[in-house]
Amino acid sequence: MTADLAPRIETDWLTLPELVDLLGEPLGRVRRLLDENHLIGSRRAGAFKVPSVFIVDGHPLVSLRGTVFVLHDAGFTDDEAIDWLLSPEESIGVAPIEALRAGRKSEVRRVAQALA
Repeated sequence: MTADLAPRIETDWLTLPELVDLLGEPLGRVRRLLDENHLIGSRRAGAFKVPSVFIVDGHPLVSLRGTVFVLHDAGFTDDEAIDWLLSPEESIGVAPIEALRAGRKSEVRRVAQALA
């Protein structure tokens, strides 16, 4: 099954101006968060957007950055990493982003490392 056909959890997708408003940070700081992998996004539907589930209480999900590094080390592009994070993962029992939001970062990263 291709990533485009895989069932993914529902999430809103935020544009850069929406991220600026939501995070209360200037555009330059939001771009730095993206450059430093605190957040990742995609241009799938035109404008660059970031899944809203990557934001918790007005800040990037803290455990996302290290997980993105693990996925990049495994050869994932940002689009592939987003697909994996939002799609149910059998070995975790839920989508990895849901597990990260629940504080299960070690388990998610262990599974991500096994993908390399």
